[in-house]
Amino acid sequence: MTDKSNDPIAVWQKMVGEMEKGFNSFANQAMSSPEFSQAMNRAGGVAAGAQKQLGELMEKYLVSMNLPSREQVTGLAERLQSIEAQIGEMKSMLSQMAAGSGLPQGVDGAPRPPRTKRPPSEGGEPK
Repeated sequence: MTDKSNDPIAVWQKMVGEMEKGFNSFANQAMSSPEFSQAMNRAGGVAAGAQKQLGELMEKYLVSMNLPSREQVTGLAERLQSIEAQIGEMKSMLSQMAAGSGLPQGVDGAPRPPRTKRPPSEGGEPK
């Protein structure tokens, strides 16, 4: 085996480990100060304010372009899901009614129209 004191990888790992410990202690010390928490609080407030202003500007832009806003699209999606759920309930009720009445049904469970066309007779079609 190689000697640990002469192994460059072991020396590199030890150096990186010491740097990491030093950085962690410095970061913990900096984050425990009240100035750091105040600065982070201010930065969070500024970011929230900027996001709110951007949202208001985007809303005005979309209104001027006669396009729906995010809230309007979300409302439409919710209404569409409600309508689809009602249609699904209606389809299941109709298939239950059709199964109870003995009407012929297709592969997808939808009722099929009655068959009115008859196959040609054995002698061919009449002229």
